[in-house]
Amino acid sequence: MHPAPSVIIFTTLSGLGFGLLAWLGLGFPEVTGWVAFTFFVIAYALAVGGLVSSTFHLGHPERALLAFTQWRSSWLSREGVVSVAALVVMALYGAGLVFWGESWRLLGVIGAALSLGTVFCTAMIYAQMSTVPRWKTWLTPLLFLMLSISGGALLAGQIKAAMLLLPLAAAAQVLWWMRGDGAFEQSGTTLATATGLGGGKVRSFEPPHTGNNYLLREFAYQVGRKHATKLRSIAMLLGFVLPFSLLIMPFAHVLALVAVVSHLAGVAASRWLFFAEAEHVVGLYYGKR
Repeated sequence: MHPAPSVIIFTTLSGLGFGLLAWLGLGFPEVTGWVAFTFFVIAYALAVGGLVSSTFHLGHPERALLAFTQWRSSWLSREGVVSVAALVVMALYGAGLVFWGESWRLLGVIGAALSLGTVFCTAMIYAQMSTVPRWKTWLTPLLFLMLSISGGALLAGQIKAAMLLLPLAAAAQVLWWMRGDGAFEQSGTTLATATGLGGGKVRSFEPPHTGNNYLLREFAYQVGRKHATKLRSIAMLLGFVLPFSLLIMPFAHVLALVAVVSHLAGVAASRWLFFAEAEHVVGLYYGKR
């Protein structure tokens, strides 16, 4: 897949934003007044900013509202419905903390569940795509949720939780890469199966197009092995190793900020690879697989 900046921004920021909202909904940290207001502003800036950025990847952004109508069959539509519900519920819960110093616990738990439900729906948009074997695995929603929860713990200042969750998220990331590297071959998808012309070796007589086109730009993107290895190392170092190393040092707000920024950069690198390394079966028609 072509790693469009809007999609990378969306999946990175919204995951962290809804992760922070989930922690706030569960009462971590226990804040009220202006401190609570600050946390909610950060969470909503990330969550809403990510959701808004996703509309720039739509062919017709003006039709974005139509995505809410297909919730029975579309994970994209479910993501939209659940995300709006999460934002509304958490806004009410946040209002209680900010204006009245009241923690409406049940409302917060519901909002936390909806926030993580949004991340799950986002992951399932990709995990249900049989045309991209690398994505079609239960490890995809696990990875999205682990990154959201661990990043949310960092933003919420939950140091002990973050020190436990960051290594687990790193393990999920490594498992996802290991499984994904052989997913296309293990799927058994070939030009013969893709065309339905089984019973022998099938090859393309000539490419469908002589020049670049939408399918090549969006679905046949290729990233070099050396480049991918380097970016994976950067993602692991910035996303997990450096933040964890900073957390074991004596607490300082500057170090905490660096840990958050580092984690954000690492997750962004991971997300770029998520799309760049995706091997869509349409690439078979162009000799890209």
